[in-house]
Amino acid sequence: MSSSPKDKAQTPNNFSQLKLKTPPTNSVGFGAIKSSVNQVSKYMKLSDGVKLSLKINQKGGFDCPGCAWPDPDDERSSLGEYCENGIKAIAEEAQNKTIGADFFKTHSVDELAKLSDFEIGKSGRLSEPMFLAEGATHYQPISWEDAFAKVGHHLNTLESPDEAVFYTSGRTTNEAAFLYQLFVRAYGTANLPDCSNMCHEASGKALSETLGIGKGSVTLDDLYKAEVVMVIGQNPATNHPRMLTALEKCKQNGGKIIAVNPLPEAGLIKFTNPQNPLKLLTGGTKIADVFVPITINGDVAFTKAILLKLLEKEEAEGNVFDKDFIESFTSGYEDFISDLKRFDFETCLKLSGVSKAVFNQVFDLLLHNDKIIICWAMGLTQHENAVDNIRELVNLLLLKGSIGKEGSGTCPVRGHSNVQGDRTVGIWEAAPQAFLDKIESKYNFKPTTKHGYSVIDAIKAMYEKKAKVFFGLGGNFISAVPDTNYSAQALANCNLTVHVSTKLNRSHLVTGKEALILPCLGRTEKDYQKTGVQVQSVENSMGVVSSTKGILEPCSNTIISEVAVVCGVANATLKDNTKIDWLAYKDDYSLVRNDIAEVVDGFKDYNTKLKQPSGFYLPNGARVRQFKTKTGKANFTVNKLPEWKLKDNELVMMTIRSHDQFNTTIYGLNDRYRGIFNERRIIFMNRTDMKERHLKERQVVNLKSEFNGVTRKANNFKVVGYDIPKNCCATYFPETNVLVSLDSFAHTAKTPASKSIIITIES
Repeated sequence: MSSSPKDKAQTPNNFSQLKLKTPPTNSVGFGAIKSSVNQVSKYMKLSDGVKLSLKINQKGGFDCPGCAWPDPDDERSSLGEYCENGIKAIAEEAQNKTIGADFFKTHSVDELAKLSDFEIGKSGRLSEPMFLAEGATHYQPISWEDAFAKVGHHLNTLESPDEAVFYTSGRTTNEAAFLYQLFVRAYGTANLPDCSNMCHEASGKALSETLGIGKGSVTLDDLYKAEVVMVIGQNPATNHPRMLTALEKCKQNGGKIIAVNPLPEAGLIKFTNPQNPLKLLTGGTKIADVFVPITINGDVAFTKAILLKLLEKEEAEGNVFDKDFIESFTSGYEDFISDLKRFDFETCLKLSGVSKAVFNQVFDLLLHNDKIIICWAMGLTQHENAVDNIRELVNLLLLKGSIGKEGSGTCPVRGHSNVQGDRTVGIWEAAPQAFLDKIESKYNFKPTTKHGYSVIDAIKAMYEKKAKVFFGLGGNFISAVPDTNYSAQALANCNLTVHVSTKLNRSHLVTGKEALILPCLGRTEKDYQKTGVQVQSVENSMGVVSSTKGILEPCSNTIISEVAVVCGVANATLKDNTKIDWLAYKDDYSLVRNDIAEVVDGFKDYNTKLKQPSGFYLPNGARVRQFKTKTGKANFTVNKLPEWKLKDNELVMMTIRSHDQFNTTIYGLNDRYRGIFNERRIIFMNRTDMKERHLKERQVVNLKSEFNGVTRKANNFKVVGYDIPKNCCATYFPETNVLVSLDSFAHTAKTPASKSIIITIES
């Protein structure tokens, strides 16, 4: 009997041999070098590893398939412009083992679902398209022609194009993403959910409203020149390790770093730059001048406390606020100040969980400096009040005039290497009318103006059988989304699920009635087409568009590029109902870029600009104090304090990544920066909370959450005592995604509230 969708979707709850060590107070250094060498030697051909290490993130090379941290505009490190987790990413993509017909003939879907996520990912690179028939237990080979025809048949037999969902992962290149959204709009829907919906959608909403652009305003050079950098709700050492080099340069130039996080993260304590032999020998650089152990979701309260003290100082002494900037470039100041005065400093500070001594250190730095950059990631964006978190930080920057000048501004640090670029070129379920008008003008069809499904809406539509086909361009959808059991049933309700992937993941095992796995080239591989080896492009966190070109031979002669997949599906689906020459795009990607240059602002002369070794910057109004908001100015906003309260015995839980992980990809079972080895089913707890609940180290517990009357459970987790604020705890995702309700999300952004889940613990 086949396993249920929820059984296939959940990670196995068996344990490995947990080992605990004291968390280190230093990051990177020799430990990162050793880990990188081990990854290459274990999972790749050594010759491939050497080739890739010399070209990753280099001018004229390929862009790392991991994070979106920018490369330096000028010099790149000759010792390697990459990090430990970048090496893990390419070792995962360029692993020396492939799987195809023989593998899937031997292993049923149910058998594969019993493996851990780590084991599934290390099964090997996908080498040929596979099909799972209705009622079948095993995938079997299918030709590309038949695969495209099957997708086209399912799409063309739907009663409405809105019954199809087209998901995108953030690693998709600009060329593939543009063609994908063009196909979806030509097909007749705007159902384009993507991973932005689950990570930085709240950033985009808040920044668009306040500053007129849903992206950050700083450059890498600004980080070097900042007087104060606040890193809040972010763990650079694991998620964006090359950021530590930028913070080190800031420190060398006299800048100060404030680290705001519930957990003391090793990378923000001390950093040993592996590109600097002297640093390796002498022990590295202290990063954080002040560590702020904030309570989970205490960010608005903490920022309001800072704002209140700044206002008090301004009214007493003056010259604290940048009045010239406020008068010339902002709107809403009076309403903001009036609302701020309704709050009490002591109450806000208490709600933040920050001591007065630590607060005073932060306040002193912000009071006496105005070249301020605030960096954040999902620790701020995955709360119900996520948009307020970011708007309140913008209020702080506006008061200090710290927007649109050297060494200051907003810095949302994006995850996947082209998640920002995908949105720029049209992957958006709620695209602006100006963009749709350009699509209509260029391609002579009228795209729907109705907003499509975001991720949460798409899951509900599939669950309710309003959507019947799911197509995923990259990513591991089931492991990324909240409410695992509900989401698994949603996928199972589909007539067809399709995943375009480089390697096996859990989403391939949670299927609709029929399923396709379409294997594609990775960033590391050469993309041969009729006009030669193709160049593609990506956009980093700071709005720089640069080229990427693989250097390895494809792992199989039966895999094709993402562009070729999109063009094949579009051609088989739309047939004679479109005048767009999809196969011409497949043969020559420069034709795609010519179209992007016509349709997307900022891409004029795209093909020419892309030849610049460092790429080119896209326009950014906030960077030059041209705020494209409804008021024409930067907007102050009024924000509430979070209103939820914990009952007796409840904790607030946040999901986090381990150091052996990037998004849903599990590279290994260790989290050495937190002293965890050989295990992922961990709950980090404050030791006082453990004592109050009579819990011991390594004790096995079950976790339970309740939301809107629905109870969710995640069983078999080992307790680990940790330096985390009282009433707070942390677990790894995707293991605890099952506890996150689909109905708990950021207002106006619908980002899942995976960083503030109220739970109870059962022995």
